[in-house]
Amino acid sequence: MRPSSRTAILDAAIRVTERAGITGLTLDAAAEEAGVTKGGLLYHFHTRDDLLLAIQQRITDQWEERLLAELGMPRDEATPQQRAAAYARLNLSDQPSSTAELAFMLESANHPALAEVWNELTQRWVPAPTSPESATLNLFLARLAADGLWLLEATKGTSLTPAVREAVTRRITALIEPPSDPAES
Repeated sequence: MRPSSRTAILDAAIRVTERAGITGLTLDAAAEEAGVTKGGLLYHFHTRDDLLLAIQQRITDQWEERLLAELGMPRDEATPQQRAAAYARLNLSDQPSSTAELAFMLESANHPALAEVWNELTQRWVPAPTSPESATLNLFLARLAADGLWLLEATKGTSLTPAVREAVTRRITALIEPPSDPAES
C-alpha cells in the first residue's frame, strides 16, 4: 500500500532532521525530501509548528507501537509493573537511538504543545507518582533511569563497557520488581 502524502511528508521531515538537525528542518527542505511542492506540504501542514507537532505525534506513535510489541499484550490489560518493564526494556535495548527522536524530545523542552505529546505517552506507560508509596516511586525511578541511559547513549556521552551497561540495566530493572518484604511498600 502506498503511503499517503501526509505520511510521506512526515517521514521525509524526520529524515531531514536526522541529517540536518531540527534547525535544518524547513518547510522547503521537507517538501523537497518528500518529492512534493511546498504548496502540497502546506495543504497538510499550514505552518512549521503544525509540521513539528505532527512529527512529534508520529514519533510517539511509533514508540507506542514498539512499547506494545515489547509488552506483548494490550496496554490496558497489563499491570503497572508490566508496563514499566516494557518501557524500561525498550529504552535499555541495544537498539540505536534516532537523532531525530532526540532532537524532537529536546525541542519539546521549549514548546509546551510538543512536550504534551511526550507527556501523554509516558503517563500512559509509567505515570509520575501521586504519592510517596515505594512501589510507585520505584517504577518511576526505573523510568527515569532508563530514560537517562537512553539519553546518555543518544548523545554519545560516556561510553559504558558491556559489563557495566549490563550491571546498570540489572539495577534499573530490579526497581520494577515488587518488593519481597511488604514493609518496603
